[in-house]
Amino acid sequence: MVPEEQKKGLEGVVIADTRLSKVMGDIGKLIYCGYDINDLAEHATFEEVVFLLWNTRLPNRAELDQFKAELAANMALPPSLLETMKRFPKDAHPMGVLRSAVSVLGLHDPAAEDSSPAANVRKAMLLTAKIPTIIAAWARIRDGQEPVEPRRELGLAANFLYMLKGTEPDSVEVDAINVYLVLLADHGMNASTFTSRVVTSTDADMYSAITAAIGSLKGPKHGGANEAAMVMFNEVSQASSVEQWFEQEVKGKGRRIMGIGHRVYKAPDPRAGILKAHAMALCERSQNCGLIDVARQLEDLARADSYFIERKLFPNVDYYSAIVLDAVGISTDMMTPLFAMSRIAGWSAHIIEQWADNRLIRPRGNYIGDTDRRYVPLSER
Repeated sequence: MVPEEQKKGLEGVVIADTRLSKVMGDIGKLIYCGYDINDLAEHATFEEVVFLLWNTRLPNRAELDQFKAELAANMALPPSLLETMKRFPKDAHPMGVLRSAVSVLGLHDPAAEDSSPAANVRKAMLLTAKIPTIIAAWARIRDGQEPVEPRRELGLAANFLYMLKGTEPDSVEVDAINVYLVLLADHGMNASTFTSRVVTSTDADMYSAITAAIGSLKGPKHGGANEAAMVMFNEVSQASSVEQWFEQEVKGKGRRIMGIGHRVYKAPDPRAGILKAHAMALCERSQNCGLIDVARQLEDLARADSYFIERKLFPNVDYYSAIVLDAVGISTDMMTPLFAMSRIAGWSAHIIEQWADNRLIRPRGNYIGDTDRRYVPLSER
């Protein structure tokens, strides 16, 4: 058995107790505060899920109405932040813009260093409300358009689409975005959540922890996988056939299929199945089914292949989320920021939970280098 200190990537190492979410990868089940993700995806709004993660219970009607009103009231950005964003390079990656904008928000908060429970809930509300506005504003700014102000009567998913497109949000698209946000709100001790807790464990403020989490999410082995999957789907669509691409690239060159396989799941990811159904519904509605057909064919080829069968590799949440977001009109490089728009709920909940029983997270490294080397003067080297 591998000693704890030698477990690569901290695999199997427990670093904290949490009441927020549990990933049961062996049976393909995910729960938030005791609620099955399938139940929440079918019935809950994203605002209900955010309240659940922050309070470990669902709100009643009055609480939800007040919660939604408070989120809507906090969505507008400081004019100085918008002016700063307009000076960013127009070819900057949206995740880099989001990371920088969140950091700038911290500079605008005179109570940024206050990490009391009430202050952290206030900052969690502010960040959850403003991140959709930042993402939508950047999508327009880089295209030479003026940002659109949020509307207080709209929910978060509808407000995002309204600010992004500048038109009345389509109810089917709003439902798809809402389900996406519900499904990605939290997921155990994933890399970005762990990052947020590590930063918090140093007694750093919430803005610092969220900025670090965004940086962690950006990587293609984590949140950036949806963007990578979309790039792959477009590439496959240009090949002679999906089967030809699979044989040449995957079987012939050992190329990874982005969005298939997961560090934890050894059974189907329940989120992927829900998103697949929404992707198919959006496809049927728009009559634009090219990429969903590519994704389904590629999945079928992988699931029939012995390599994928033996290793229990299934589509994860990134695989079909890319198709859903594309069908709603989200550009490829904006897909990971939408992941952050959802996961801010979980990050902030974990930060609040970490503060409740905070201790510095300080793992050890297993040193494998030399131990008896002596300094040689520069003249003798």
